[in-house]
Amino acid sequence: MKQEDLDFFKALLTERLNELLSHADTTVTGMTQPKDNYADPTDRASQEADRSFELRIRDREHKLIKKIKKALERIENGTFGQCEMCEEDISIARLKARPVTTQCIRCKTREEDREKALGI
Repeated sequence: MKQEDLDFFKALLTERLNELLSHADTTVTGMTQPKDNYADPTDRASQEADRSFELRIRDREHKLIKKIKKALERIENGTFGQCEMCEEDISIARLKARPVTTQCIRCKTREEDREKALGI
C-alpha cells in the first residue's frame, strides 16, 4: 500500500477515534450528574429505557474504539490492508467502507457463509 493511502487511513482513523472518545466523555459526565426524580412511573421507565439505549450505543462504540486502535497499530507495524486469513491485499474500496477490517471481501464472505450454515 502506498504511503499516501496509509496517511489517509491514519488520519481518518485518528479523527474517528477522537470523535468517539469525546462522546464517551460526555456520556460519563451525563450519567454522573444528579438524576431527575419522576413521580410518574412511566416517565421513570422512559428515562431508564433511554439510558439503557445510550449505554448499548456506548458499548458498541467502545468495541469500535478497540478496533480503531488495533487498525492504527497495524498501520504502524506495516500490516494494515493485509488480510489476516489469506494475507492478500484488502482493496482500497473495502478499506474506505470499513477501515477497521482485517479480512478481504472474499475471506469475510466465506466466513459469513460458514457462520450462516452453522446457524451462528
